Amino acid sequence: MQIGIVSDTHNNLRNIDKIISLFNEEKVSSVIHTGDIASARSLEKFSELNCKLFGVYGNNDRSEIGIKEVAESNNFLFQEPPNVLTLDNKNLAIFHEPDFIDDFLIQNKNIDVVIHGHTHRYRKEIINGVLFFNPGECAGINEGRNAIGILNLKSLKTKRIFF
Repeated sequence: MQIGIVSDTHNNLRNIDKIISLFNEEKVSSVIHTGDIASARSLEKFSELNCKLFGVYGNNDRSEIGIKEVAESNNFLFQEPPNVLTLDNKNLAIFHEPDFIDDFLIQNKNIDVVIHGHTHRYRKEIINGVLFFNPGECAGINEGRNAIGILNLKSLKTKRIFF
């Protein structure tokens, strides 16, 4: 099973259209958004995905009017971080800010993958048997360096697709 991972889209509707197209082309089974969508209108665009959308609210989403209502009306499985999911027998913990991950992992030993955003920087490392992954940012700040991630849940191999 392959899932898509996206972070920090920051209301860039043009990039969101590209992201949706890429995930639909890749035929991912689910997409995880690690937050900082930044508007209800931007989140609504993700209804064009051909799969389920999971995620967390980022620091730029928490006071955004209408964003929680859009998530609810589209059956997007969003919540305040962390959002803990089991997909294909793997336990994933989704965060926006990485600051809270260490404390969470002390209490939760059965996590296979931690996915986060916020930093706008690529991260892929294994620490104590846990894969930490952030595909980078999609807000358009680093033109040509925007990237989404694809995670194979069976092998825990990742790839990045730049756009």
